[in-house]
Amino acid sequence: MAESKLDLLQGTLDLMVMQTLAAMGSLHGYGIARRIEQVSGDEVLLNQGTIYASLVRLLQRGWISAEWGTSENNRKARFYSITADGRRQLAEDAKYWQRLADVMGRVLSMESDGGE
Repeated sequence: MAESKLDLLQGTLDLMVMQTLAAMGSLHGYGIARRIEQVSGDEVLLNQGTIYASLVRLLQRGWISAEWGTSENNRKARFYSITADGRRQLAEDAKYWQRLADVMGRVLSMESDGGE
């Protein structure tokens, strides 16, 4: 049986989007999605609806901003950038997810005590 792609936990996509914008600068939605897929080693596949739902949430919270521009293939596209508030939120969220990952690592590496 082939491994399925990873299902993202709630909140992880928003964090990935903000980190991508913090690392790469201003990008359009398609570019953000492709970069996340690339960095994940294609373990995460994003459809247009998924990425744009995240972008709308982040815009509404003021953590990213958007402006119209022209894409590489000369099409009109909306380019997104992380805001100062977004950078603060990214730092807070990244700290939380790192703590969670550390805890999960400890729990999952527990040795069996032999009893059940």
